[in-house]
Amino acid sequence: MPDHPFPPANKRLGQHFLIDPNIIRKIVTAAAVTPDDTVLEIGPGRGALTAALSKAARRVVAVEIDPLLHRLLQDRQTEWPNVELICADALKYPTDGFPTGTAVVANLPYYASTPLLFRLLEQRTRWSRMVLMLQEEVVDRLIAGPGRPDYGVLSVMAQHVAEMTKEFYVSPHCFRPKPDVGSAVVSVRPKTLPDRSVEEESRFGALVRGAFAHRRKTLVNSLRDEAYDQKSVTAALDALGISVTARAENLSVAQFVSLEARLSGSPSSHG
Repeated sequence: MPDHPFPPANKRLGQHFLIDPNIIRKIVTAAAVTPDDTVLEIGPGRGALTAALSKAARRVVAVEIDPLLHRLLQDRQTEWPNVELICADALKYPTDGFPTGTAVVANLPYYASTPLLFRLLEQRTRWSRMVLMLQEEVVDRLIAGPGRPDYGVLSVMAQHVAEMTKEFYVSPHCFRPKPDVGSAVVSVRPKTLPDRSVEEESRFGALVRGAFAHRRKTLVNSLRDEAYDQKSVTAALDALGISVTARAENLSVAQFVSLEARLSGSPSSHG
């Protein structure tokens, strides 16, 4: 698609427009979009991915924060009769109108990728799957396992509620303007988990953040520094067969779930 009439990328909004048709095809394939699907696209930009999604899906809702881009995309609306263009901040746009089983396909803006991801994960019962383009380093953190240097809060919180698969790397040359870092596409498949209250989820998040707050310290000491009772943490680790010298990076997601359950006095839902 030619640059004209689109304006230059807005640096404040972290705009990098995908221009490689092969990558666009691979994203739609990874998302396994069918003619029965409703798709949410966040940040359609200049519409390159939007055009491909409109051909593959029954309905596409494309949420664009940039009013100038939104107006220019509207000029192409006749090409995409099944696309609904929304000018809104995806961090605030209500999602209760989407049918359960909606797929999310997006090239997420770098500056807001993590908060957008967490918002999508919080609403995970609505989505059948998500195929997201992010900075490669963020994807590597999402998929990292225990013992890896990039295993941390993001890894545990995301893997707790979804299966993460790194699909493929995307070179900076596939964008205009060219970003300074490589990107990658990740598939996110929400897990079916036992219902947990907001309070339980909040406690779990606080525990994980506290555990990784002081990475060089043992888990016992890091949590002590975050106001957890040292004796309770030691007793919980002992009961779970986890060494008291373990660091946060040594624990699996399931072990974090079990530890939070034991510390809060409730039975673990993950065993």
